[in-house]
Amino acid sequence: MKAVVQRVREASVSVENREVGHIERGYVALVGFNGDEDELVLRWMARKIATLRVFEDENGRMNLPLEAVDGKILIVSQFTLYGDVTRGARPSFDQSAPAETARRLYERFVELVEAEVPGRVATGEFQAMMSVSLVNDGPVTLIIEKE
Repeated sequence: MKAVVQRVREASVSVENREVGHIERGYVALVGFNGDEDELVLRWMARKIATLRVFEDENGRMNLPLEAVDGKILIVSQFTLYGDVTRGARPSFDQSAPAETARRLYERFVELVEAEVPGRVATGEFQAMMSVSLVNDGPVTLIIEKE
């Protein structure tokens, strides 16, 4: 499983000009699955993302968790995180999980994050063409991977 997490001042995701998810301060988590994830991997990633300390404290250090700043998480499925461009210029998605497997993993992952930070999670729409808008804060961007 891979995730790209960006600290944001605000973010939203829309499908066909209809907003399906919106947050103010917090972070966007773009998540991708390769199909080998089990419950332990999903739980590890959910806990890791939910407990990140990426918000600045009174000394300007990244030390505060999501809850300390009343933040939220916008989770967006992103199968292209497993895109491979080592050969040629067009990405291969052979390493991405098949759609139904990825859907099951994504839905379970969202449930696990919601259990970690109840009432603080918004999502995109799985397997939809989405428009994601965000105001990156910092910028702070982390890549998290767990095999």
